Amino acid sequence: MQEIFDFIKKAVIKISNELKFPDTSYEKTQNNTGDTQLKFDILSDQIITNTLKECPNIKALISEEKQEELTINEKAKYIIAYDPLDGSSLMDVNFAIGSIFAIYEQEADAKNLKAAVYSIYGPRVELVICEDLPKLYRLDQNNHFVFIQELHMQEKGKINATGASQKFWSNKHKNFIQELFNEGYRLRYSGAMVSDIHQILIKKGGLFSYPATEDAPNGKLRAFFEVFPLAFIIEKAGGLTSNGDNTSLLDLKFKEIHASTPCFFGSKYEIQKLLNFNKAN
Repeated sequence: MQEIFDFIKKAVIKISNELKFPDTSYEKTQNNTGDTQLKFDILSDQIITNTLKECPNIKALISEEKQEELTINEKAKYIIAYDPLDGSSLMDVNFAIGSIFAIYEQEADAKNLKAAVYSIYGPRVELVICEDLPKLYRLDQNNHFVFIQELHMQEKGKINATGASQKFWSNKHKNFIQELFNEGYRLRYSGAMVSDIHQILIKKGGLFSYPATEDAPNGKLRAFFEVFPLAFIIEKAGGLTSNGDNTSLLDLKFKEIHASTPCFFGSKYEIQKLLNFNKAN
């Protein structure tokens, strides 16, 4: 596993170097989920593919920017599913964005998730690696990732980061979010899932949500390379996750590699409040 982490670190450093002088223009193409592709989306995907395919322990790659699974080494046992540049539409306003990696054994299934990693490209380049506990690393001047701290969630947070267009929220979701604001929660939403989840982890609590909506009844965020790896990290940090009805996003199963799901990530208090609210309403 450490070898895979080392190759991911190499890819992250390469992307961070390219981000110093990026091309922020769009291609005319769309990815499998209908998003218009930035040239940097494609470049990030190429960097990760070209780097990780050199790792002998990787069986296959699944990417937001690839229509199908890419087989690397049939004799290996790990499948890496990744979002090469989460939040890339925010590049033009210079917000923090990141890359997300899920490491599955033999088959892409939440129950086979063995580790998860994400990077943050912001004022600092940071990396969170999680097997048993999420650990935060920071890139130093010598291009080495230095361990900073383990990440733990408290029982209750103060941050509310909720996505999707409010115009298409259900009344139930509107009322639930309003209850959090009535309790004094602060709105902290950037539009990049990885950055918002990172903030909740660093601040030790809060809620991130992307609900089912009128225009996206299955949610928008992709299970295998966004939802599952970040749910794995949140739960290992002591938090909880849900699709709004169940008690863990990691209980979900999908066959389509680009499947999406409504998702809620948070401290124990917020997720339990969500489940109680939805049960009562």
